[in-house]
Amino acid sequence: MSTITKKDLIGRTTESTQAKRALVKATVQNFLGEIIAELTKGNRLEFRDFGVFEPRDRAPRMAQNPKNLERIHVPGKRVVKFKPGRLMMQKLNGRKARI
Repeated sequence: MSTITKKDLIGRTTESTQAKRALVKATVQNFLGEIIAELTKGNRLEFRDFGVFEPRDRAPRMAQNPKNLERIHVPGKRVVKFKPGRLMMQKLNGRKARI
C-alpha cells in the first residue's frame, strides 16, 4: 500500500485532462477548501456513490495515562465522520459496481 498525495492527484488529473497544472491545482485546492468551510459551518456533505462527510461533537471524557496510570481530563472536540458510499464499498470489496 502506498500513499498518494494531493500533488500526485494533481499530476494525474493534469495528464488525463490535458489542462494546465496551475488550473488543476487551484481547482483541487478550492474544492478542498469548500469542503472544510462547509464542515466548519456544521453542514453535512454528501457525494452520491462516494460517501458522506459529517461533523460530529465528541463529548469530554476521562482518560488514563498508560505510563503512570494518572487520570486526565480530555476536553470535547469536533471531529469529521466519513461514511463510504455504495460504489466505493463495491470497488473496495472487489465487486463490480452497478451504476
